[in-house]
Amino acid sequence: MQQLISPNGVRYEDLHSLEALAEVYAYPDQVNHGRPWLRANMVSGLDGGARLDGLSEGLSGDADKRIFGVLRALADVVLVGAETVRSEGYRPARARREFAAARAAAGQAPAPVIAVVSRSLGLALSAPLFTEPLVRTVVITTEDSPAEARAAVAEVADLIVAGRGDVDLTLAQRELTARGWTRQLTEGGPRLLGQLTAAGLVDELCLSVAPLLTGGDAPRILHNAEMSDTQSMRLVSLIEQKGFLFTRYLRPEGSAPTPA
Repeated sequence: MQQLISPNGVRYEDLHSLEALAEVYAYPDQVNHGRPWLRANMVSGLDGGARLDGLSEGLSGDADKRIFGVLRALADVVLVGAETVRSEGYRPARARREFAAARAAAGQAPAPVIAVVSRSLGLALSAPLFTEPLVRTVVITTEDSPAEARAAVAEVADLIVAGRGDVDLTLAQRELTARGWTRQLTEGGPRLLGQLTAAGLVDELCLSVAPLLTGGDAPRILHNAEMSDTQSMRLVSLIEQKGFLFTRYLRPEGSAPTPA
């Protein structure tokens, strides 16, 4: 793995270690003072498609999975859309032995919480995400979601009710933060990331670019994002390995867009 640009002065040869990657991707200090930071982690091909054969898995590689694991190991909570949970077969986050001491020192649970955003609550509640989590799964839904489904979900997960008609993602983030989960990570999918970006909630984008031209009709990493204007981002690190690019962009201070 080769580091091309680094904000922390880390040498490229150091990036073979999980500790060095954790340093590169460390959350800002504000998370230690009750202020949330929402990081997005996505993968795309060279032509912008966020899926291959309907899944993001086909775009991934060993280094991408390594960084994916580090980002999860640093997070308090992983925010993901119900469609992605269903299509990607989401499972509970696991505890990583290499990060156990650091998480304990930071007052974090052994593994991050998975928080699923769903209006309809059409979730497979017998799946391991709900029956085998190390940390109880959270489901974020609306006031007018089906009452019977809400009751069933409450049996196997913690419920957050935010908004009516559509999930109010700003309120949802506030609720997650109130639980002490300030190190926030979203893995999309494209529709949820589009909504989070349009709401002005995404502070950071970690985008892995696979050296593939995929064609087809796969969505971009932001799908149907109703944004009032474009949003500038600032490149802070770039890693290359076997043609894969691992980029990290931050939103400049004061550049939050006006929600559409």
